[in-house]
Amino acid sequence: MDEQALLGLNPNADSDFRQRALAYFEQLKISPDAWQVCAEALAQRTYSDDHVKFFCFQVLEHQVKYKYSELTTVQQQLIRETLISWLQAQMLNPQPEKTFIRNKAAQVFALLFVTEYLTKWPKFFFDILSVVDLNPRGVDLYLRILMAIDSELVDRDVVHTSEEARRNTLIKDTMREQCIPNLVESWYQILQNYQFTNSEVTCQCLEVVGAYVSWIDLSLIANDRFINMLLGHMSIEVLREEACDCLFEVVNKGMDPVDKMKLVESLCQVLQSAGFFSIDQLTVLSDQQKANVEAIMLAVMKKLTYDEEYNFENEGEDEAMFVEYRKQLKLLLDRLAQVSPELLLASVRRVFSSTLQNWQTTRFMEVEVAIRLLYMLAEALPVSHGAHFSGDVSKASALQDMMRTLVTSGVSSYQHTSVTLEFFETVVRYEKFFTVEPQHIPCVLMAFLDHRGLRHSSAKVRSRTAYLFSRFVKSLNKQMNPFIEDILNRIQDLLELSPPENGHQSLLSSDDQLFIYETAGVLIVNSEYPAERKQALMRNLLTPLMEKFKILLEKLMLAQDEERQASLADCLNHAVGFASRTSKAFSNKQTVKQCGCSEVYLDCLQTFLPALSCPLQKDILRSGVRTFLHRMIICLEEEVLPFIPSASEHMLKDCEAKDLQEFIPLINQITAKFKIQVSPFLQQMFMPLLHAIFEVLLRPAEENDQSAALEKQMLRRSYFAFLQTVTGSGMSEVIANQGAENVERVLVTVIQGAVEYPDPIAQKTCFIILSKLVELWGGKDGPVGFADFVYKHIVPACFLAPLKQTFDLADAQTVLALSECAVTLKTIHLKRGPECVQYLQQEYLPSLQVAPEIIQEFCQALQQPDAKVFKNYLKVFFQRAKP
Repeated sequence: MDEQALLGLNPNADSDFRQRALAYFEQLKISPDAWQVCAEALAQRTYSDDHVKFFCFQVLEHQVKYKYSELTTVQQQLIRETLISWLQAQMLNPQPEKTFIRNKAAQVFALLFVTEYLTKWPKFFFDILSVVDLNPRGVDLYLRILMAIDSELVDRDVVHTSEEARRNTLIKDTMREQCIPNLVESWYQILQNYQFTNSEVTCQCLEVVGAYVSWIDLSLIANDRFINMLLGHMSIEVLREEACDCLFEVVNKGMDPVDKMKLVESLCQVLQSAGFFSIDQLTVLSDQQKANVEAIMLAVMKKLTYDEEYNFENEGEDEAMFVEYRKQLKLLLDRLAQVSPELLLASVRRVFSSTLQNWQTTRFMEVEVAIRLLYMLAEALPVSHGAHFSGDVSKASALQDMMRTLVTSGVSSYQHTSVTLEFFETVVRYEKFFTVEPQHIPCVLMAFLDHRGLRHSSAKVRSRTAYLFSRFVKSLNKQMNPFIEDILNRIQDLLELSPPENGHQSLLSSDDQLFIYETAGVLIVNSEYPAERKQALMRNLLTPLMEKFKILLEKLMLAQDEERQASLADCLNHAVGFASRTSKAFSNKQTVKQCGCSEVYLDCLQTFLPALSCPLQKDILRSGVRTFLHRMIICLEEEVLPFIPSASEHMLKDCEAKDLQEFIPLINQITAKFKIQVSPFLQQMFMPLLHAIFEVLLRPAEENDQSAALEKQMLRRSYFAFLQTVTGSGMSEVIANQGAENVERVLVTVIQGAVEYPDPIAQKTCFIILSKLVELWGGKDGPVGFADFVYKHIVPACFLAPLKQTFDLADAQTVLALSECAVTLKTIHLKRGPECVQYLQQEYLPSLQVAPEIIQEFCQALQQPDAKVFKNYLKVFFQRAKP
């Protein structure tokens, strides 16, 4: 191995060495025999450096994951032997390997397991257990391998292909038959051996049991010997949490009701012996029980508190674990609220009031958790539509008191980001408080707008506040009228578009500015001002964007440097996005026209459309303008139509698959919305659009270029979706008027889509198009030659597609495609009558060598008035027909 390159694996190595190590890793990945060097290094313990060992496992992992099928049987055997040799060596090592190496080794074992268990290594677990026996180091690795296997087979966060999902199901079924009872026995032996002497191994084993219990026979775990042991673990502090998690998984799984009842009773006895409650008297809590529940509540509240080490600026794995832990505690608090809502409310109120009284001298984590508890009450004591301040008087009064204290105490000025964020989160969660006590709105608005919120020194706080401010204004729009112009003046500087050359760092990111623009739009549109005033305010809001856009577009046309071009295009895209976002404020009750703002948005359109003819940075500019057009079709309705032809013409120039894919939904939207109004435009651009699509689809691509293949598949889907929109919007004359040759070409592509491409989503769309065309043109007065086309092409497509090996009747999407295929056949029968049945009986089905009795059965099912009967029959028909 390249010893110099290996030096770069050390985290403290300089960047040159690290680059060399990365390059070396890439080199080894493509080398046909480099994995053997790594396998030998692991088996013979050539290297003592942890990072080199990890590196060797990474190379092996890549080989097993991506290139295993290329290896000979001897080479595959070598990998198995290497891993077993490495495992045997761990039993003798004076020191265990580092955790990250053990985890990586477990992943490689798991990958090899899913690849080989069903075919070449059915004794996988037997071989591993033979090596590890009850050696604590071996057991540790065995349990890590089991967790890695579970992750490969059932982890829902891992996206599996349908082929992998089928393989995983088969592996689990085989494991249940062949080895799960032995594995369960090994877990019991491990727990029994180590429960009092090695808490780490015991906890690992409990985690394995909890993971596997979801998919193995529950009776193997939910029995006296296992449950008694788990209940015993609950009295051992270091094992308690893992034992609880394990029991939770057991109880969570479907069980026989009698067995589940016994298990719950056993758990209740354990909790009763700990003094939590009495089984005989759960309805009314005694004073002692109340004290116990309150003690648990206070303990949970204390556990919710951040510790001194929590790094708010650079949150890592530890911080993520604490956030997850907080979620668990929150669920526990919700459960306690079900036991005694009054007790929880009183406990939170006491903690909140005493903390907020002296917030200036209290540590940030205690202030934060006090506000957090108030925030959490909303879910612990749920009500419909956030009506926390009506209904139950004592609860409403307590929450009102706490909210009043929150907004008047001055705690929003606390100098810690966690407290500031919690303040704003809570204010927005309880926005209905401000309809009860609107006098507090001005001081909360100021908190949002000054150094406590949108102008805070922390970018994280500014970003979150931008979103929360938008929600606050939207939810209280009726109360906002007195403050509108003041707010618009105060946010003026936050609305500025920051071009790349102005040098100063803007307070908000462009994503955050979207929320501010939306908020400004909401304030203007929902105001009680007359239409002229709304128009003036909207023009004030959007004119600076339009002016800046024109200047930046000119600069882009002249820019030579590609980096500068990209940053200018980015800025132009943001300008279009901001204008687009303001339009979200309009609704059916407050349309653009009613607010007198049509002219402003038409001006925006005229300003933005020239960007489509810019030859530089086409992708980003087209994307932004296209999104704006989508919005304007909704907001301006037919007023947008004069702009569509020239916009379309520009967007169809120099097209890639992705451009077309994103352009077609725009045309679909126009077609579905305006129908006959856009017929002349559609007829004119129909064939140019199709030529652009066909040209891209026919471009040659590398055989193994998966991204190009996927792009073409998505474009094909978009093309068929376009035809579906045209036919489904009553616009079939757009196709009919393209001339006989073009019409035939279009129809042939639909038949190809239904039969030739193994893409059930596209196939379903094609059958929908075909059934619609048969419905429109399939009668006696249809276009000349269409009836022949039905019998020559559409009927065969309904059989050839489902008979293909790639047409998987176990797949849900494929079943939907088959359902549309059935609709197509039913529609043909409806339009052509007995002639269709005669053709199937005497010509087509006999040509497929279908037995006469099956032909008879098929035609009877087709003539059934209930379409569902035929759909069900068709599935059975093709299941029988396939080998």
